Amino acid sequence: MTAEVEQLLSQVRACRICEAHLPLGPRPVVQAAANSRLLIVSQAPGRKVHDTGIPFNDPSGDRLREWMGIDKTIFYDPEQIAIVPMGFCYPGKGKSGDLPPRPECAPTWHPRLLPLLTEVRLTLVIGQYAHKGLLGNTRCRTLTETVKAWQNYTVDGYLPLPHPSPRNLMWLRRNPWFETDLLPELRRRVTAALT
Repeated sequence: MTAEVEQLLSQVRACRICEAHLPLGPRPVVQAAANSRLLIVSQAPGRKVHDTGIPFNDPSGDRLREWMGIDKTIFYDPEQIAIVPMGFCYPGKGKSGDLPPRPECAPTWHPRLLPLLTEVRLTLVIGQYAHKGLLGNTRCRTLTETVKAWQNYTVDGYLPLPHPSPRNLMWLRRNPWFETDLLPELRRRVTAALT
């Protein structure tokens, strides 16, 4: 299984399927191992991540690691944590932030990669595009409602979260229950998945 995952990751990193639509060209960013125990499915890399090739190497990553209660050593260990976004490449800037993940990416790679991650005990589903892609019709009408209903998804090993972007500070202020109620549960589940 390890060789199969490594071979597939090599193919992902060489992907050029949506090259014509990427303003900075393709640079797929993904992290996984056959025995990863926690999976993070997010939206798509931002500009800084594109520049460095390191997932969540930005303020969003700092906040996510704080939410999870882990440090970079654990976060960047693929034997523990897989990071498989809905789009592997930086999609470019839109009017109100980054563009959505390219629609070709997840349908091309997720059905091949995610089933190989057989040791995953917890999947963090981060942001509206990941909610749509992984939770599908089971998600609620809004991101806030979906995150509030997090207990509905635990039977499948999912934990829906908002995106940890600095752009979401207002959302965090308007939803104090996230910090008081959900973050302790998130940390507990992360610890359980990684031990």
